[in-house]
Amino acid sequence: MGREMPAADDARAGEAWRRDRIGSALRGDNPTVLRRLEAGFAVIGDVQFLPGYSLLLVDDPAVRRLSELPRSRRLAFLSGMDRLGEAVERACARLDPAFRRVNLEILGNTEPFLHAHVWPRFDWEPPDLVGRPVWLYPRERWTDGRYALGPRHDPLRAAIAGELDRLTP
Repeated sequence: MGREMPAADDARAGEAWRRDRIGSALRGDNPTVLRRLEAGFAVIGDVQFLPGYSLLLVDDPAVRRLSELPRSRRLAFLSGMDRLGEAVERACARLDPAFRRVNLEILGNTEPFLHAHVWPRFDWEPPDLVGRPVWLYPRERWTDGRYALGPRHDPLRAAIAGELDRLTP
């Protein structure tokens, strides 16, 4: 933080938010943020092989587990996860008739900070994967540029953000 970036890093400067997702959200520099919620940030996922994949990031990067939050913040985080899940469900059901459901997960095995995954699921998914955890999808789905978040996802982003606004308590 605050260090000069070497020239070799200049091309990746626009992606610096990835190294500090919560800090960049707090500063307003994280382009994946859909909305600020009471205990975190609703963001759209970097990969969209299941269109509408979103996450809820806790708003304090030092928080690693749900149990580390005081009871009121814990309930606010879970409420935000529910709200984001419903927003993704409503948006995806409206945009894709093959929408099935959302899966909600708090895992924390890769990123150290508390976050929740909201995975939309669809009837068009491969039969051997549709009823299984998304983590079983081939690695290529996670890294192939065809599934990377981009401008073509703007209508989906707007739909989820609009639903979050409609679900505001």
